[in-house]
Amino acid sequence: MYYMTMSAPDTLRKAAELGFEHVELSPRSDFHFWHHYPKADSALIDELNRAQRQTGVTIRTLNPVFNWSAVDEQERRAQVRNWRRLLEVADRLGVRDIVSEFSGDRNRARESEHQWYRSIEELTPDFERYGIRLAMEAHPYDFVELHDRALEIVRGVDEDWIGYEYCCPHTFHLSDGAGDVGRMIRSAADAGKLREVHVSDSFNHRANDGNRYIINPPGADVTVHQHNEIGMGEVPWDEVFSTLRGTGFDGVLSVCVFGWHEKADEINRRMLERLHDEFDG
Repeated sequence: MYYMTMSAPDTLRKAAELGFEHVELSPRSDFHFWHHYPKADSALIDELNRAQRQTGVTIRTLNPVFNWSAVDEQERRAQVRNWRRLLEVADRLGVRDIVSEFSGDRNRARESEHQWYRSIEELTPDFERYGIRLAMEAHPYDFVELHDRALEIVRGVDEDWIGYEYCCPHTFHLSDGAGDVGRMIRSAADAGKLREVHVSDSFNHRANDGNRYIINPPGADVTVHQHNEIGMGEVPWDEVFSTLRGTGFDGVLSVCVFGWHEKADEINRRMLERLHDEFDG
């Protein structure tokens, strides 16, 4: 929630102030922006490394969004180039885990899946050279939005360095309204693919005959979703946390509340406290 008001190095300083030891850098214009070539130059990389040393806060993960599943081949190749630069930057920052989205076009899902696998094949030598792992999330309006299908696609790569990220605020999109978090989390863990969990809340867009959110005109080709503080939604948190503990999850938990910038400090402190309460006891 700070990306519009402070630099990436200052974000690390803010994280230290709030009590965090690690951060995940999401898309931001001075570093890596949605679908654009990363803008982090050597000076910014050096400044980020200084901030890591000075604050003790490490950049644990990056969360880039590149349309590497684009049906248009020229666009796909450009996004692969973006990925190659991002991996170089990640290596210089000491980052060894990246989480990302499938992107593509949900109205052309089959063609987008073809393109994603093609991009993975081209980038495999780069991921392996740097020793960087990738966790994929199914995102609303990507070519794959459902948990089961996304996990199948990830498993289809059949490489140890690629895994899965369960996104709690997407729970009802991932399950088409079912909200069966325990089953979804366990299936990813049982496959040996669960690497990261995004933590924030959302309401069930399928509830009340689909009127939990109102979209005009009805049936418009959009996907609305939320990233709220725990308690401002319908994600079954007791089941989420008990399932993670039951599976022995030891990956990354990333607080990802958006849209409440005026309360950012208080929300992040409360979210961090909740996670400590759930997993440090």
